[in-house]
Amino acid sequence: MDDLEQFPEDWDTALAVVAHPDDMEYGASGAVARWTAQGKKIVYLLACRGEAGIDGMAPEEAGPLREREQWAACAAVGVSELEFLDHPDGMMEYGLPLRRDIAAAIRRHRPELVITGNYRESFAGGFLNQADHIAVGRATVDAVRDAGNRWVFRDLELEPWGGVKYVGVSGSPDAVHAVDITDTFDAAVASLCAHEQYLAGLGEGVMGDPDAFLRPYAEKAGERFGGGLATTFELLRM
Repeated sequence: MDDLEQFPEDWDTALAVVAHPDDMEYGASGAVARWTAQGKKIVYLLACRGEAGIDGMAPEEAGPLREREQWAACAAVGVSELEFLDHPDGMMEYGLPLRRDIAAAIRRHRPELVITGNYRESFAGGFLNQADHIAVGRATVDAVRDAGNRWVFRDLELEPWGGVKYVGVSGSPDAVHAVDITDTFDAAVASLCAHEQYLAGLGEGVMGDPDAFLRPYAEKAGERFGGGLATTFELLRM
């Protein structure tokens, strides 16, 4: 049964705001590849460098490594602009400092679409969400509104930006919109494969196998979206 609606594509610029390297690659990057192929501009903003993400590697080594892997992941889906905020991996807190940093990026880049990750307590199927994801997702939604209010974060000395039309939340259990990624699924897999050392640190299992992890979700979404492969978003109209 086709019960997912088409995610809107009447926009030209987007800012993707997520917590860690690899967050965009576990679901949303197929849509990004589709959109960059259409000529849309998408910038990635990561709240940290993923320094606490590899158990067998010290943060001082893991951070720069994961930064390099994220650049490769971006290249695989046509993204050429990537920024890091340097909030502490694994210890992010929802609050004014995080909202301020994200609002500043929104004012600088002036996107029409903001993409973020799931900020609900769990994913579809009941899998428990992680604290950094929740903090960054919530802060991103609030920062969209903050960015448009000239009397909030006045010290940034940046002109307000109220031009965000949509927020797309990837991985949300409340998703009812989708993007066809049939033609860009391979690019999505390649973008996740770029996190080579991170995936190796996960060991054997589906989380460490990009195609095996991504394909079932894309097939299931595609069945609800007219066939092919798809990825889902919760759509917030701003």
